[in-house]
Amino acid sequence: MAVTPQMVKELRERTGAGVMDCKKALEEAGGDMEKAAEILKKKGIAKAEKKASREAKEGLIGSYIHMGGKIGVLVEVNCETDFVARTDEFKALVHDIAMQIAAMSPKWVSVEDVPQEVIEKEKAIYREQALASGKPEHVVDRIVEGKLQKFFEEVCLLEQKFIKDDSKKVKDVITEAIAKLGENIKVSRFVRFQVGVAE
Repeated sequence: MAVTPQMVKELRERTGAGVMDCKKALEEAGGDMEKAAEILKKKGIAKAEKKASREAKEGLIGSYIHMGGKIGVLVEVNCETDFVARTDEFKALVHDIAMQIAAMSPKWVSVEDVPQEVIEKEKAIYREQALASGKPEHVVDRIVEGKLQKFFEEVCLLEQKFIKDDSKKVKDVITEAIAKLGENIKVSRFVRFQVGVAE
């Protein structure tokens, strides 16, 4: 199937990838739009992983106020250049992350940020619960690991399901933005305030 300029344009609008990348992906997929989008996504994720080690010193502080001033969030999201920080896509990402924090109230950015003593305490609680419910010793460790993973999905921003599309985690949304914008992006820190609730 011949790849037309219209097909390239449509794929480009859908994915935000470059013209030549779209053309190559469509040729590789034999004109199949879904397959081509999947090819671009895989290449984008591979590119994003390469960029993850690069330093991100620019960025924005985003804010979000919810429920008539009852919940407020400040979040710092970094990228590599001021140019990317000023793009609408980056601003939208920062806003979405601030909304995520307001809605889902994470405690830490990533699993690596969770203090070891908190992890050990959670593990001890899950182990005790599993043993108390009469589970055999050999399955207890698997139960503890499963519950710990659930715990991370609740308290770590990057592990949470994205509020605008729960088929993705927040870290997937950031990876897609890295692939699209061509720079490393990371959430450095955030603070969430809620009237009457001491953090």
